[in-house]
Amino acid sequence: MHPTEALTTMSFANFLHQTDAVGLFVFGLLVVMSIVSWYFIILKAARVVRIRMRSHHVVTTFWKTPTDQALGYLEQQPDWEPFSKIAIDGEFAMAHHDRLTEERVAGTLHRAEFLDRSLRSSINRETERLETGLTFLATVGSTAPFVGLFGTVWGIFHALVRIGASGETSLDQVAGPVGEALIMTALGLAVAVPAVIGYNLLVRNNRVIIASFHAFAEDLLAYLTTGARVPSSMDHHRAHRLQQQTA
Repeated sequence: MHPTEALTTMSFANFLHQTDAVGLFVFGLLVVMSIVSWYFIILKAARVVRIRMRSHHVVTTFWKTPTDQALGYLEQQPDWEPFSKIAIDGEFAMAHHDRLTEERVAGTLHRAEFLDRSLRSSINRETERLETGLTFLATVGSTAPFVGLFGTVWGIFHALVRIGASGETSLDQVAGPVGEALIMTALGLAVAVPAVIGYNLLVRNNRVIIASFHAFAEDLLAYLTTGARVPSSMDHHRAHRLQQQTA
């Protein structure tokens, strides 16, 4: 076989042209997994960056804003900003409890307990929003290499069948189809590696943000139940984290 002709036939496009429906399905599945993975990685990473860049300003401004103007400031924040939503839920829960208390419906449920339940529910909701898509990334990271390996095995099987039917067993006849099939394994790894890296980075950043949720909720609970501004555990958490990073 002429070298130029050999290079033409030894290509991934040639492999896709010669493979059957199963091979095309595996290839299409890997492409879809890659596209959706990158969609979640880019979308969630952009949200994490926006939250971490804006959270300190939102929380600081909230504590500095007079009580009668704080709710209006929180409602002006965008839908993706979680700290304002937690504070709004706390304010509404306090007003709701006071109204029930006046009607003598919530007399047995203390304000602190009522607010604590509301804030925990808000944290769980915002945490769920943060973690949306992470399960898919973890699934892609663990299964994509095996999907690619299955495509390789299937491609090699058909390549050997064609070689056996043609009766030609020279190296150039074997290397081309087998090499083309091995590309499916490389494609599986190319899909899995970004998904795993993206998952790990997002989980790490989400853990920091969720810890800030709990710290802010503790400060908010103390403020709504006592009316006094307490030393911010959120600021203490941030300082402790910076100290660990610089150590």
